[in-house]
Amino acid sequence: MVDFMMKVNAFISTCHKILSIWNINNILVLFLFLLASKPVYAEIDWVSVTLDNDLFIGNDNGYTNGLYLSFFDVGSRSTKDMPNSDFWVAPLMWSMPKGDKLGAVNAYMIGQTMSTPSDITIANPDDNELPYSAVLALTNSYLAVTEKYADRVSTTIGIVGPAALGEEAQKFVHEIVDADKPQGWDTQLENELVFQFTRGRTWRVWESESKRFDFLSNADFALGTIQSSMSTGVTFRYGRNLIESYATTLFNSSRTSNPSAVNGGWYIYGGLQAGYIFNQIFTDGNTFEDSRSVDYDHEYIAATMGLAFSWQSASVTFAVTDSNLIQSGGTEETLENLTQYGTITFAWQL
Repeated sequence: MVDFMMKVNAFISTCHKILSIWNINNILVLFLFLLASKPVYAEIDWVSVTLDNDLFIGNDNGYTNGLYLSFFDVGSRSTKDMPNSDFWVAPLMWSMPKGDKLGAVNAYMIGQTMSTPSDITIANPDDNELPYSAVLALTNSYLAVTEKYADRVSTTIGIVGPAALGEEAQKFVHEIVDADKPQGWDTQLENELVFQFTRGRTWRVWESESKRFDFLSNADFALGTIQSSMSTGVTFRYGRNLIESYATTLFNSSRTSNPSAVNGGWYIYGGLQAGYIFNQIFTDGNTFEDSRSVDYDHEYIAATMGLAFSWQSASVTFAVTDSNLIQSGGTEETLENLTQYGTITFAWQL
């Protein structure tokens, strides 16, 4: 716990570096992706930017960076403007409940995730080190919300390899912050189209009489070449106006966004997640050809702690995550930095 709190402090002390992370090349690629996705322009109510980075907790290896731009079409039964799901998630909609819902969200997220070995100054990293990799992907998520539970289906498509521009992104950022220049990107995974389908649900199990506390449980399943996994977990929150935001915790497992507060609400939260990973491209390497890879424990326990705050038409969330609480030594120590990172989300209503 002491180590975890030290990472919280490190995250807070390095937040001022966030403005140095924007890579103009990546923003242009994101814009082109959005042009190819016409449904994004249907009805945009909220926009958010999420940055994950291990720099926030004092590292610069493993899960090095994730940058995501998200668009949300939000509706409720009271306003009679419930958004419909798009064709991206059509293969999964059979699993969604057919009953009446209080609200719904149709979201598009596009972004880049990259990972690197522990020592980026080595041109040819050891075979036991995490391989260099980057994924550039588009995700469509649909949320259906009731008073007691909320459901999510997601479809992600993207590309891993040099076409994902991980090398360019990391070198750009390191030049700005005067950090070590990465030397090993020539060993990264090869270009490959990747995908993932995700189904999740969160239950609002308990709420205090004061409505200041609530307790959530969740289950998630993912299938694809990016990752196939199953997990379950719990989240405890303390704050204000909790009922309107509990469904946003469904975004927590995807790394593309964070739980958010809305309509003047705020809360602090902590959660535990246990799961099993069947495959993930960042550690297993390319799916259809030989590439670098590492062994790892497929079982995991994750912890997260954060703060979400909203005012007027804006919201911000800070959090730190460690999803490798159980380690068996050896290669797992190499993977430690893949699973420890800080994250920040800025969201604003249009």
